[in-house]
Amino acid sequence: MKKYRVAFAGLVHDHIWWYVPQWRALSGVELVAAADPNRALLRKARDEGVARTYACYRQMLEREKIDILEVATSNAGAVEVVEAAAKCGIHIKIEKPMAARLSQADRILAAARKARVQLMINWPTAWEPATAQVLATIRRGDIGQPFYFRLRCAHRGPKEMGCSRYFWRWLYDEKENGAGALMDYCCYGAAMCSDLFGLPRSVVGMRAVLAKTYPIPDDNAVILMRYDHLFGVAEASWTEQVEPHQPNPICLGSRGNVGVLDGKVLFEPKGGRRRLTKPKPLRGGGRNSAEYFLTCLRKGQPIEGTCNPQVSRNAQEILEAGLLSSNRGCEIRLPLGKSRGRR
Repeated sequence: MKKYRVAFAGLVHDHIWWYVPQWRALSGVELVAAADPNRALLRKARDEGVARTYACYRQMLEREKIDILEVATSNAGAVEVVEAAAKCGIHIKIEKPMAARLSQADRILAAARKARVQLMINWPTAWEPATAQVLATIRRGDIGQPFYFRLRCAHRGPKEMGCSRYFWRWLYDEKENGAGALMDYCCYGAAMCSDLFGLPRSVVGMRAVLAKTYPIPDDNAVILMRYDHLFGVAEASWTEQVEPHQPNPICLGSRGNVGVLDGKVLFEPKGGRRRLTKPKPLRGGGRNSAEYFLTCLRKGQPIEGTCNPQVSRNAQEILEAGLLSSNRGCEIRLPLGKSRGRR
């Protein structure tokens, strides 16, 4: 079995500390290096079993032989790392969303395609069994023709939730994040709609600072996606104090509804009985992001679902349109950019 050398570029996205143990637990994987300018984060990486550390990712790419690079920079910081790594023939995994702006996402996609390396954009929701089952139910047509899909992502705020200062400092910087809550949390709904339905016809976005008393780009946002026969809604909040007890995500269709409620799958068929069932576990080889990426590399399989790079790129276009709509106060028609394919 080929042994894969895994490295990490950027440690300022707190999600990275979920994934280092995932990589460490896989057979045939060696954690060779990590790069970040923050010494405290490099010490933490060494404590997590990473062999060597660097203050600069370019130095790491020059000195280390790397097969897989996990990118956990700010949203805006990913593009330069990806372009440099792709030139070295390294396979790349980026934490969601793909970038801060659509132009950056297009550069990332182009770099990976030119170098013919595998590219995966990781969405933590992809590894939730109930959410995965709901999306599969929609794809199979079990609820008929969908006409409404909504996902709300919310908490009290990055700082209030205990995110590290390395994380929330760039989340609160519009250039590095792309926006505020809109980019951080509307991205999930945009990705699911991109995966299920492709690019919408048009987008309306709204964002505002409704509750925070310190400088922040926005703490609440909504993106409405208009498809031919469906509305997609992505909601985001950094000010939610109590989670509402309601299905999330939820999709309404011509033959029924399906959603996630309390970690279970809620299915409400037209004219039938409401069912709330425990989801099936994810299958081996795809139970978490590291395992799935390694499985795809070993088997030569494409990345599918929301983690597919074209799907994630189209989600970035939805986010870009939502940001433009909010800033201009008007509906934005799509497509915006050059790469218009769904996959």
